[in-house]
Amino acid sequence: MLRILKWLLFLAFLAGIALVAYAYVGPWLGADFAPPQQEIRTPVVLDAD
Repeated sequence: MLRILKWLLFLAFLAGIALVAYAYVGPWLGADFAPPQQEIRTPVVLDAD
């Protein structure tokens, strides 16, 4: 059981390193992580009694 837990922790560690590496290298590979930008205007009614 402890052996499986060690492997799972090791794989989770490798997955974390791969995710960080992809975050840094992704823009060079063509991945765009920027959210879509658009202006949103919403009327606000203030109750100032």
